[in-house]
Amino acid sequence: MADQIKVVKFGGSSLADAEQFKKAAGIVHAEQSRRYVVPSAPGKRSKTDDKVTDMLYRCYDMASKGENIEELFDKIASRYRGIIAGLSMDYSLEEEFSHIKRAFIHKAGRDYAASRGEYLNGLIMAKYLGYDFIDAADVIFFTDNGSFDAERTNNILGSVLREHKTAVVPGFYGSMPNDTIKTFSRGGSDITGSIVARAANCDLYENWTDVSGFLMADPRIVDNPRAIGVITYRELRELSYMGAGVLHEESIFPVRFAGIPINIRNTNSPSDPGTMIVSEADIADDQVVTGIAGKRGFSVLSIEKDMMNSELGFGRRVLEVLEHHEISFEHLPSGIDTMSVILSTAALEGRREKIIDELCAEVDPDSVAIEDGVALVAVVGRGMRSVKGTAARVFNAIANGDVNIRMIDQGSSELNIIIGINESDFEKALRAIYAEFVS
Repeated sequence: MADQIKVVKFGGSSLADAEQFKKAAGIVHAEQSRRYVVPSAPGKRSKTDDKVTDMLYRCYDMASKGENIEELFDKIASRYRGIIAGLSMDYSLEEEFSHIKRAFIHKAGRDYAASRGEYLNGLIMAKYLGYDFIDAADVIFFTDNGSFDAERTNNILGSVLREHKTAVVPGFYGSMPNDTIKTFSRGGSDITGSIVARAANCDLYENWTDVSGFLMADPRIVDNPRAIGVITYRELRELSYMGAGVLHEESIFPVRFAGIPINIRNTNSPSDPGTMIVSEADIADDQVVTGIAGKRGFSVLSIEKDMMNSELGFGRRVLEVLEHHEISFEHLPSGIDTMSVILSTAALEGRREKIIDELCAEVDPDSVAIEDGVALVAVVGRGMRSVKGTAARVFNAIANGDVNIRMIDQGSSELNIIIGINESDFEKALRAIYAEFVS
């Protein structure tokens, strides 16, 4: 519908070369409602290729050490020249290249360097589409401490967007109060897309990538997993946190706050409906479980002490020891005289003995130990709360798959069941659970 507003974001693989640009432009022009575009930097054209952002980081690091950057910088510039030539555009970025190279040599900062990938792609995209160009540095803001200034950005960006019927806003970066460039962390362009969608008060945020939406399980582990047609924000967060997903979990918050749905689409297969991410959704008759995901690399901190449950402040003191070492916990499965804390194994590196010593001093346990080699598997689904026997099916599937359960944790919302298992059983457990719920 012409009166709708859609914000479309294209990932790096969708803009890796001129042919991909043409596909993206065809998608944008196919609907007048696709008014605001957020591009990433060019991604890999093949498995052995380099992402432009990675090359920019390397180039800047060389410049900061006083090394000659001519060859690598020309390789970066050639990626953009190739896109422009492949699009048969009468357009030049040579002045931009000269300015950026000088900025590298004068040490403008790694964030500035990394952001130029999206900036240059944005200039090409705007010119090719015939859209206005809005520099993200002028409309996306961070505070003095480097945190994203959501409300200032929303107010100013919203006002600017209203002055442009169509526009391109590069992803991944914004500006600090001192006008230096600041980038988002991982998934930065996804975050920008979500920010633009909220500021535009759009009807739909389309995120175009190289997959046709979310799959119920990792295709590297489960053969041909079923696609997810509709998923809620809460389900997405649970699955993304456990390592699944196309979107970084932080990138959903601006649109979730505004109640804007997200549609994950495939640039290379634009007719596929993809996955819709919504605030609330009905439960399909055959959809008890929405998705299954998991991560390796966890450890279990086990504490035992008689009468632990009657000792006021016991759990708080345990967590304060971890807080002192800046370690956050994943889960807390506990019993009357036992307390287990699931932690990232990497976070414990170099701190194990100190943590155990401090716990002994703080809570005087009967025993305390750290066991490694744990994987977590999350079974997520809005249909689980209304279907009896779901947990039993999960546990039976794991038992029939000859996998031993080390931990069980179910949230009060009944949206997910998380199981701790040995890392060696990780893939076997995922396959067994998937087979149980997908015939």
